[in-house]
Amino acid sequence: MKTARRRAREYAVQGIYEWQLNADRPASLIEKHLRENDYFVKADEALFREILFGVLRDVTELSKRLQPYYDRDEQEVSPVERAILLMAAFELCSHPQTPYPVIINEAIEIAKTFGGTDGHKFVNGVLDKFAADVRADEVQAIRSRRQGA
Repeated sequence: MKTARRRAREYAVQGIYEWQLNADRPASLIEKHLRENDYFVKADEALFREILFGVLRDVTELSKRLQPYYDRDEQEVSPVERAILLMAAFELCSHPQTPYPVIINEAIEIAKTFGGTDGHKFVNGVLDKFAADVRADEVQAIRSRRQGA
């Protein structure tokens, strides 16, 4: 069973994807479209709005920060994977209260649902490196605990 937070992330990814294909479409119209889904009421609305509007507001900066971690040109990254990466990058940068492994795991699971055959592996590889930079202390602390266990 999907949690309200997972649903919020999934809807946010769908909204980011839709925006990538229709950049002239206002975010409010994208949000309205997604709310028409019967299952939207089961999503964490606050998290959905924060991610969707946050990513669309900061997309240039987030894309620039993700670029060094790609093993290919950004234009070769599928729009689905790019939407997932933008969602996760936003959360890693803006939600320090959410442990980074949770954000990465959610992104991987969403990639398995919506992405290409091995898209989740690409998402995992990019986000592992990105998290090691943007949350260096947290990553190091968790890795140290795992090695000591």
